[in-house]
Amino acid sequence: MSHGENKSAKQVEVSAPDPEADQHEGATLFNRELSWIEFNRRVLDEAMDENLPVLERLKFLSIFATNLDEFFMIRVSGLKEQIEENVADLSVDGMTVTEQMREISKRLRPLLKKQVEYLREVVLPELAGAGITVEPYRTLPAKDKKKLDKYFRDNLFPILTPQSVDSSHPFPYISNLSLNVGLFIEPNRHFTQESLKHLFRQKRFTRIKLPPSVPRLIPIDEKKGRYTLLEELIVANAKWLFPNMKVSDGFLFRVTRDADIELREDEAGDLMRTLERELQRRRFRFPVRLEVDAAMPDKMLKVLVNGIGLESTDVYKIDGFVDIPDMMQLYSLDRPELRDKPIPLFHPLAFADKKSVFDVVKKHDVLLHHPYMAYSALTDFVAEAAEDPYVQAIKICLYRTGKDSPVVDSLIRASQRGKQVTALVELKARFDEEMNIEWARRLENEGVHVVYGISSLKTHSKVMLVVRREKEKLSRYVHVATGNYNPITSRMYTDLGLLTADEDIAADVTSLFNFLTGYSQQSNYNRLMVAPLNLREGLIDLVRREKRNKLAGKHARIIVKVNSLTDTDLINELYAASQAGVEIDLIVRGICSLRPGVKGLSSNIRVRSVVGRFLEHSRVFYVANGGEVADEEVYIGSADWMLRNVDRRVEVLAPILDPDIKAFLKDVYLDAYLRDNVNARALRPDGTYRKLPGAEPFDAQMFFVGHDVVSK
Repeated sequence: MSHGENKSAKQVEVSAPDPEADQHEGATLFNRELSWIEFNRRVLDEAMDENLPVLERLKFLSIFATNLDEFFMIRVSGLKEQIEENVADLSVDGMTVTEQMREISKRLRPLLKKQVEYLREVVLPELAGAGITVEPYRTLPAKDKKKLDKYFRDNLFPILTPQSVDSSHPFPYISNLSLNVGLFIEPNRHFTQESLKHLFRQKRFTRIKLPPSVPRLIPIDEKKGRYTLLEELIVANAKWLFPNMKVSDGFLFRVTRDADIELREDEAGDLMRTLERELQRRRFRFPVRLEVDAAMPDKMLKVLVNGIGLESTDVYKIDGFVDIPDMMQLYSLDRPELRDKPIPLFHPLAFADKKSVFDVVKKHDVLLHHPYMAYSALTDFVAEAAEDPYVQAIKICLYRTGKDSPVVDSLIRASQRGKQVTALVELKARFDEEMNIEWARRLENEGVHVVYGISSLKTHSKVMLVVRREKEKLSRYVHVATGNYNPITSRMYTDLGLLTADEDIAADVTSLFNFLTGYSQQSNYNRLMVAPLNLREGLIDLVRREKRNKLAGKHARIIVKVNSLTDTDLINELYAASQAGVEIDLIVRGICSLRPGVKGLSSNIRVRSVVGRFLEHSRVFYVANGGEVADEEVYIGSADWMLRNVDRRVEVLAPILDPDIKAFLKDVYLDAYLRDNVNARALRPDGTYRKLPGAEPFDAQMFFVGHDVVSK
């Protein structure tokens, strides 16, 4: 597929769920967990899109699996805790916790079957046709086996630690998401060592953990693209681990454990130390899922279920490759023809003449649009602020920064040059906790003033403030965005960022940092909507105003683009606006609890999900405000419409004040997503998604490739 072109409409889709799956169709809200499953079904649709290069389809298979891991670690574990605690509360669609668990299993198992089948029957054969093969060890010629056996003795044998189970050796702890081989061993009938015979009178279950430091795909001939599986090599050489023993076939298994960390405010006096302790404890949390090779014998499965402490309903039998993300080892091969072509990045026209970023932003706002715009548009701004002798202070919120962040390097350089640098590092960013602890320590060691925010709230806002002395006064420059300060994800996520010198916005951001670093009681903001202070109230006021305008005969319109929509109060406000006649379009990538298109409830609400090459991550909110162009309002920011974002996190939505940028976001940006009929699917009242009609395919993501339609 050439870039800048629209790819043809998707040809392959995962079949819709059972028509009876929506057991509570009379409810006004969709179940959050089941809505998430339908979103991940959309990811599997991408994996099965024959228009994509084969390694891109492998990538989506991997994303599907990684999403499921997190779903079990966080959401399913939460349901299991409710069962353990005998919670009787019903879900928003009237289901008990047990019913939800049953429905989750019912919907997931067919999807897992399709995922594994597609890898086995389509992706792997296509890769083989391209000269990349994963070959069973048992089918290899003798010379290849000899080479691999030597690799085992030299590189694997010394680090493997088999653990057998008997009366003196209890069932071993199986760490979260680790891959393990299970097998049975028993004495060889020719074993003659009398002093040891009493130790080996019966068959024993033995577990071998696959070392995470060793790649899953072991090269047979890497130049020719030939690989075999680590677990097959280990089982084939089990004689070195168990001399004089008879060894059964080996079967893979994998355990998923609860990974949710909850910190109570009263126990977080030293947040970093408390979090480090909780990260250690996370390794030992309770199990929630057991994945096993479908060929595993019942006797071995029973040992695992009893030893790990699960029920048979928690077992997922995988008839194929277990832990598909390990296959992403192939994605890094030098085979560009098997991946999407890189998109050409553009640099903002506003900065084309190499002027100082400060000079440009002083004159007018600049909108950054990633991944289409080079991330250097932002990192150059931070670097210039670090070097500029007139810059006095830099303040920034860091949520997820990645491993090698030029933003962090610039903050350190600024501190070394004597500037006042404050970094609010969110230690509680899920699954990035350890990385953020490392960044916090490094920044502190370099003289940066590091703040961990408020222990009872996650700071999810993406905001930076630069204070500069200009002509005997201090001027303030702000960057507020929908995405993290992470150059890696900036190439994969669609995000927006605003550079502005607007005095009201800058004053609000100053107050925000005082709230975060000094527990300021400031709650009045001129321009920003800030959670948990005034965001809920601000969103509700805007939706209600559209409702009043419609009832008064004025033009009313709402468009929302978010990752997830689950907040009941906000949904009810949208329902009320719809019933008053307000036309509402919601672009919700993932979970959506709102039920659209229901007569008398939401007949004026349309919901679509866009899943494509890039992860849709931007959050945009538009209201018509009576119909006059000058009165229209557009906001961008970090908040999804979820209870956690509105009430339990520090989030920021900023208004777009520049008329040209406002017009772009409404008439070009949001319009493109509402026109998309390639990546988009419409959510139906029964909770399923359908393809959108259109004579000519239109791909919103590809529409923005290769040209600057944003900046001046």
